Amino acid sequence: MNPYRKEYKWSNVFAMIHNLGLDPKICTDDFPHRLVVITGATSGIGYATARKYASHGADLVLINRNEKRSAEICDELSREFQVNCSYLIGDFSRLSDTHAIARQLAALEKNIDVLIHNAGIYLTKKRFTEDGMEAVFQTNYLSTFILNYTLLEQFRSQNHGRIIFVNSEAYRFAVSGLDFDDLFWNKRRYSGLKSYGAAKLAQLLSMLVFDEYFQGTGVTINAMHPGNVKTNSGQNNGWLYKLFKALFIDPFARPIEIASESLYYLGVSSEVENISGKFFNLTTMEEPAPPALDKNAARKLWKISMELGGLDGER
Repeated sequence: MNPYRKEYKWSNVFAMIHNLGLDPKICTDDFPHRLVVITGATSGIGYATARKYASHGADLVLINRNEKRSAEICDELSREFQVNCSYLIGDFSRLSDTHAIARQLAALEKNIDVLIHNAGIYLTKKRFTEDGMEAVFQTNYLSTFILNYTLLEQFRSQNHGRIIFVNSEAYRFAVSGLDFDDLFWNKRRYSGLKSYGAAKLAQLLSMLVFDEYFQGTGVTINAMHPGNVKTNSGQNNGWLYKLFKALFIDPFARPIEIASESLYYLGVSSEVENISGKFFNLTTMEEPAPPALDKNAARKLWKISMELGGLDGER
């Protein structure tokens, strides 16, 4: 039985459908020499967003798996926009890599002005990581938790900064919330959409608690749906999914710039300077579905994430 059944509202769904057709708000302000960290920036939304911030003068730290491509992008952005660009190499499906990246970010000599969690995967078949966790959950959610938690005190002490999840309306596929007894799909039949939706829901739940810690500090944390834009996501799946994507998803995809414009607006615009703990469909604020507002589930997930992430300390 769905514990949130009575809390769902049709108006919420209709608003989401309406918002999917809207264009993002545009921010034209420059962002000179401010430090922006973007995960998963070798292609797609991450790459387009890196170019967008660089075009307005921001310095960049890109976190990717591919070192050759990372070096090429940093060279490109440095030459074209005369900005500072560096990169860190790591795989978010490995706890050791995630912790190493978190430590390197915490050791940066410059404050992080914007942190964009964009890296992620979509899998049609269940896969486990070398850490023994379901890959989508670990890569899309747990890695973001570890980075945010490790940087929590740094953000609080610098008294400014914006953290943005590239989330998805797909969190709505977790209609009954997270199954805390089966987070890794050992008992239930695995579904790519449901697994992806659960990981994105986990991001939204963690956002509720992080937002509480950031209250009064000048730091904000928000999530956004980037729209159906044409990317290379899902290319590590089989031929059937690739065919489905090519025939039924990509033809209706919008220009990727709508996502990068949205991420720039949410990271820079003064119009959202003090807005935190919210979900945006591009740049339109949206009331999340009931499972994403459950603070009891959020606190339970927090404790589990601390254990799974190998994190010490009580906050």
